[in-house]
Amino acid sequence: MTDLDQSPAVRPPSVDAIARVIAVRSSLPHPLLVQSAREAIAEGGARSITEFEDRASEIARRMELLLIRDAINATGVILHTNLGRAPMSVSGSHRSITVEFDLLTGARGSRHVAISELVRGLIGAEATVVVNNNAAAVLLVLAALADQRDVVVSRGESVEIGGGFRIPDVMEQSGARLIDVGTTNKTRLRDYEKACLNKRHDVALVMKIHPSNFAMQGFVESTTVKELAALQVPVVADIGSGLLDSSIPWVSSQSRSLVSWLSDEPAAKQALDDGASLVLFSGDKLLGGPQCGVIAGKKELVEQCARHPLMRALRPGSHTLLGLQEVLLQYLSGTASSNIAFWKMATCSVSELRDRAIAVLQRVQSQVSSADALLEIVDTAALPGAGSAPGASIPSVAITIKGDIVEQLRGYSTPVIARQDQNHTVIDMRSFLPLDDDVVVDALIHALL
Repeated sequence: MTDLDQSPAVRPPSVDAIARVIAVRSSLPHPLLVQSAREAIAEGGARSITEFEDRASEIARRMELLLIRDAINATGVILHTNLGRAPMSVSGSHRSITVEFDLLTGARGSRHVAISELVRGLIGAEATVVVNNNAAAVLLVLAALADQRDVVVSRGESVEIGGGFRIPDVMEQSGARLIDVGTTNKTRLRDYEKACLNKRHDVALVMKIHPSNFAMQGFVESTTVKELAALQVPVVADIGSGLLDSSIPWVSSQSRSLVSWLSDEPAAKQALDDGASLVLFSGDKLLGGPQCGVIAGKKELVEQCARHPLMRALRPGSHTLLGLQEVLLQYLSGTASSNIAFWKMATCSVSELRDRAIAVLQRVQSQVSSADALLEIVDTAALPGAGSAPGASIPSVAITIKGDIVEQLRGYSTPVIARQDQNHTVIDMRSFLPLDDDVVVDALIHALL
């Protein structure tokens, strides 16, 4: 037993004194350092002033790690839900934004007009409104167009996605009534027809819902949007992941093979061309923009959604709209694949990834003597993520490190989020951009020394 173990607890110094000491170890504002000092003192039991200071510093560090901050996604899941899905730069200025100001008239305008025009140019929708995510888009459409009425959905599409979001629960909250048709694995057009023609039903909509994060194979059958459009009922296609056009015109013909994994993914333009009255999709998945939900299609139905009282509660803020506008302009300019982070990562060739991995490896080896024995470059498979293209994978290249250093990488000044696989740490090159290679090098050196 040491003298320290035998010594009694000491009276703590002042809160302000501890806060001043730990200020050199933390970037937190002074009030949060004071809060950390108070928590350390309240815990008690310290046998020296240094112990109080160390404990306060630990509490402050924990608080720092709770703050939302930049991180490098090296997991190989490009659209990582826990890391904000589609990465994009948050730009802006100190100035006001003309979110609802009409520069033509000088009067109040609509926050939906500009986005609506851009989306019309991309997918041919008559009108568009934007809400804060795709779940909100589903809720608003159901509340505005099917309150106290029936909505027909295939049993195989009455899904639950991340966060416990269930279609039947959303139906209930919206005031719409769900009519399940078909079976889990097979739903034919006549199943929908039977429900729509049933005089006991008051069918407002037929919904076609993309299952997002799972895929059914084998003895299965589903009904297409084009087939459903023959019904005398508006068809709402919830495509989820936000692919604008299945022809992917923003990707060059030389790079088209790199996105072949998108071949079965539903797209907004084709859904409308096939007769959907409305199409719903996320902004932060395959679109590559900010978190939001897009409702696009027939003007009359979109306007009903825009007039509904829920619209006020579900509308996004000005900076979300500004970010979405910037992304849509990239598509219209034909520069999406070179300027939108998701598409830059998705269309990067395996040879480019390998060249980057070799460069990273060589730089680490030059600084860490043990790197030769610990690090290796391997072929691997990345994932689209966020419920996009379920079951699809994308050829990729990774750096593997013997042992588990995930926590050390995560604790670097700019966190590098890697994955752990069979006592190896894996850094997948596809899920971050070349401009972050320097940070990955520094984080690896820091973790290995």
